[in-house]
Amino acid sequence: MIKKKIIDKERIRRIDGGFAFIPHRFLTGGFVNDLSPDQLLLYFFLILAADRFGLSFYSYDKICTLLEMSLDQYVEARCALIKKELIAFDGTLFQVLALPQPPKKSNHQQPHPLDQIAQNMFKEVAS
Repeated sequence: MIKKKIIDKERIRRIDGGFAFIPHRFLTGGFVNDLSPDQLLLYFFLILAADRFGLSFYSYDKICTLLEMSLDQYVEARCALIKKELIAFDGTLFQVLALPQPPKKSNHQQPHPLDQIAQNMFKEVAS
């Protein structure tokens, strides 16, 4: 078993002004594998932009500029996240929702590249 110790005591992460988290079930429940790179990028952005209730109100042009995404990519990713019940959108306001039931098996033939990275990171943290 790996023994863990703090490497830099002056730079321990803390939740201060913002509030962003990704539930572990996002990885273990298969959500990472079920999202395209554009969907992941938009979802993670909305998580980072959200308040403690999951709400944010960035405009599409600001999101597209920050994420270097075309309008078509943005609309496609947003619609997919809504369909997968990960976010709600009322035309102005976004809400990142509590995770739904795990997605059905994806059509992806290969594991998503972020899946293996995230699994390795969670294994190290859990050790």
